[in-house]
Amino acid sequence: MKLEIRRDTPVYDLSLIRGMWETRVKKQKVRQRREQERLTQSALQRVNQQWQFRIACRKMKSSEMVELQHYLERTSLREVTIEPYLTPTEGQDTGDSGLDVEEKRFIFELTGDQWKEVPATLFEMTYLREWHINATRILKIPEFIAMFQELSVLDIPKNCIDELPAEIGKLTQLRELNASYNKLSTIPPELGDCENLERLELTSNVNLMELPFELSNLKKLVHLDLAENKFIGVPICVLRMSSLQWLDMSNNGLKDLPQDIDRLEELTTLFIHKNKLTYLPMSLANITTINMIVVTGDDLTRLPARLGNDPAIKFIRLYENPIGQETPEQEGAEGEGEREGERRLSDDREFLHTYIDSLKERDTAPLYTRKVSLSCLL
Repeated sequence: MKLEIRRDTPVYDLSLIRGMWETRVKKQKVRQRREQERLTQSALQRVNQQWQFRIACRKMKSSEMVELQHYLERTSLREVTIEPYLTPTEGQDTGDSGLDVEEKRFIFELTGDQWKEVPATLFEMTYLREWHINATRILKIPEFIAMFQELSVLDIPKNCIDELPAEIGKLTQLRELNASYNKLSTIPPELGDCENLERLELTSNVNLMELPFELSNLKKLVHLDLAENKFIGVPICVLRMSSLQWLDMSNNGLKDLPQDIDRLEELTTLFIHKNKLTYLPMSLANITTINMIVVTGDDLTRLPARLGNDPAIKFIRLYENPIGQETPEQEGAEGEGEREGERRLSDDREFLHTYIDSLKERDTAPLYTRKVSLSCLL
């Protein structure tokens, strides 16, 4: 009698297995999404950004580092809280100011939002040499300012001033004018008569988009700040300021730089960050005095080779997009997690390589041979 061997063959329900794996895949995607949200809200990106900035600063002179730090930390008036100005009687230390009682007699200071106009009594103090009017609600600078022939400093930032009087052109001794964070839309042509002006700051006036050609007469101007306005090009008058050394036109609407920008033969520092530049003209490399350029690198496709190869030039490209930022079109796309992971890994590797290389150079390369080869990510 032949024995029959029976084997039990298990029967699997593939639909259950598929359902189980689909559940696992969904949970994994949820975990990845939560992890991405956690990274986005965490301080890791900021820490990474700060490390890269520190690496770049290690290769810069102290004066250049302070200048760049001031530039990066600057925000518009809409984003800052105005601190009230403290007079010496309110605890301000004047021990290092070097000003004695006689010198202070020539300085006028006014602050506080309770002020809506310049006090009329100021008319009797035409001997003043400096005006400092900050954080008030003053709308106009009085026309009698023309009487102050000894005025050398006109410091009027963070007010509500929407117009400068034409009489300002009679201030022939004026050396510094700071009208930043106001509501100016035009600059009077008469300002060009202030031929001794050395420093002009017009930051964040929002509606300011051009300068009068008469400002070409400012041949002694060395510092010009036009950041955070609506300029779509470098004003013609700026190219004729032959002594200009420091120019800031960041956060405007610049699409290109003029081909004759090399007319600024004494320019040393140029800030053109947060614009719409896609290239830098070759003529920029003809400016032999330039030693620092800060530009947005997201859209740049062409730039002079000298800017990246000359160790005497600190050429710094800042990027707007944070690491790992996703666009709405990418969300839900197939393989999104893998691509994002690869991109993040590539960024991390580049950061680590740069950091390690900088450590190697600290003890071997003299400071005067170093150049910034790292692009800061913002």
